[in-house]
Amino acid sequence: MIPITLADVGEDVVIRKITGKDEVRLHLAEMGLVVGEPITIISKLGENLILKVKESRIAIGHGLASRIQIEGKN
Repeated sequence: MIPITLADVGEDVVIRKITGKDEVRLHLAEMGLVVGEPITIISKLGENLILKVKESRIAIGHGLASRIQIEGKN
């Protein structure tokens, strides 16, 4: 597992672990970022990431992104 911040643009990955307080995990879950969810890294803009989750695109900052551990899709 690696932090999502180290993933490459265009990479398809799966969320394997989310760290942090309950509030952080709940906030990410409300955006669709939950363990087991496949996502795609659309772009990296400075400290921000644009992710495709289901049929939506969301932006998250480096602080939240660093809480998400991922693995490549098999």
